[in-house]
Amino acid sequence: MEPGSIERLRRQGIRDERVLAAMEALDRGLFVPAAARPEAEEDRPIPIGHGQTISQPYVVAFMTEALGLTGRERVLEVGTGSGWQAALLARLAAEVWSVEIVPELAARAAQALLGELGLGNLHLRVGDGRGGWPEAAPFDRILVTAAPAVLPVELLAQLAPGGRMVVPVGSQDAEAQLLQIVERGAGGELSVRSSIPVRFVPLTSVAPGSSAGVC
Repeated sequence: MEPGSIERLRRQGIRDERVLAAMEALDRGLFVPAAARPEAEEDRPIPIGHGQTISQPYVVAFMTEALGLTGRERVLEVGTGSGWQAALLARLAAEVWSVEIVPELAARAAQALLGELGLGNLHLRVGDGRGGWPEAAPFDRILVTAAPAVLPVELLAQLAPGGRMVVPVGSQDAEAQLLQIVERGAGGELSVRSSIPVRFVPLTSVAPGSSAGVC
């Protein structure tokens, strides 16, 4: 992103310099359709096809900052989408597992993330993100980029002690969804606090028996 966009994020309250540096190093235009690239620096969501969007930079920065990444964490992302958020996580964490339900989006993201950027600490899978990635669990951090109506218990089960999950929660009919930050204590207890109002596409599921694969 351009320096002016990063300064805008600072004015909006983003303080984590690692997050800001990662966002500055990545061209958001790489992750949007070619026709939308002139709009890539704007602070708004952009459609990427299949009923999905790439989130506005402020929301991406806020959610990433809320994870509190130090560079040592194993992170699960639910909803690869464009791949922009996954690329940021790969720059900020030790290892990232990302699940996308739409095969066409997963393939496009894989080309950008694994092909053009060559991110070796990133694992991609096509499948139902509600199920997480059980064989790689538990995770120190979980980021959900689509909104379930309630907190997803399958993902909570994959959160490690001392871990944190950031997830937008609320139905599509609700006046506003809320970004929720879930923390698991060392003894396994959960605490939940609500943060900013957001608007995300719904977290969807595949039909029973549908296939999944690794990109």
